[in-house]
Amino acid sequence: MKRSIDDYPASPDDIPPGWEEDLAPVSWAIQISDDYDDAEPRVVLTVEEVGRPAEGLMTHLRPDLARRLRGAIRDALKEIGEEPGE
Repeated sequence: MKRSIDDYPASPDDIPPGWEEDLAPVSWAIQISDDYDDAEPRVVLTVEEVGRPAEGLMTHLRPDLARRLRGAIRDALKEIGEEPGE
């Protein structure tokens, strides 16, 4: 089973001002999959530089690692004064 959850097609507007020469827009996608020998479901995170299809990176996160990533993003949002949401 594979199912897409969300994706974000990045644009040049995502680059912070003054960094246009040094950074490239990066799209991301989240899926879930259980197509593994152990049949355990995992969260699949794909990141890919815009304009470089099929050259991105994918990581297949166990639930504990997906929660750790979620927690790190929540903590980073708090650190910059943003509401972390749910």
